Amino acid sequence: MSFEGLDANTAGEIEVENKVLVIKRIKQTFHLTADEKDRETIERVLGVYADSCPVARSIKDSIEISSELDLTTR
Repeated sequence: MSFEGLDANTAGEIEVENKVLVIKRIKQTFHLTADEKDRETIERVLGVYADSCPVARSIKDSIEISSELDLTTR
């Protein structure tokens, strides 16, 4: 499997609760170059990958996680 053409940016939003910094939201943007014919599969995977991610599963009840796709077709 090749990851050429895939880059991801992740940003967290932090708030103060009782004088403590707390991560409230995480936004991921996946920048991917792929064939247009693969768009449906890519979007389907993006919609379900977090269910199989140990980190996402561990924090999903306390931190809001969102993902976005930036697809460049070739």
